[in-house]
Amino acid sequence: MKNIQVIDRATNCAYSIFAVSERAFKLIFPGDKQDIEFAEDFFRRLGNKKAQKILNPVWRNRLEKKNVEGIHGTLFYQLKTKKQFYPTKCESDLDAAGGL
Repeated sequence: MKNIQVIDRATNCAYSIFAVSERAFKLIFPGDKQDIEFAEDFFRRLGNKKAQKILNPVWRNRLEKKNVEGIHGTLFYQLKTKKQFYPTKCESDLDAAGGL
């Protein structure tokens, strides 16, 4: 299992963390070392039906943050403006740009 954090543009976004299977993780984050994905890209790549089929079980696996040991990926919803900070869809993109 892998843990992913979901961030959306809502003011009251909870930055929730969900457990996903290794298979689902690879489908959501297909690139080599990829740990960032944008929902719009994910749905465009797999199509709405297949993307929903992958994500529906995820929403039932919400984790309490205090029990999480590591976050393996971040899925952004409705935050296309963040794409400029992650050109290779890797968290380390921020390090390279001096963002952290």
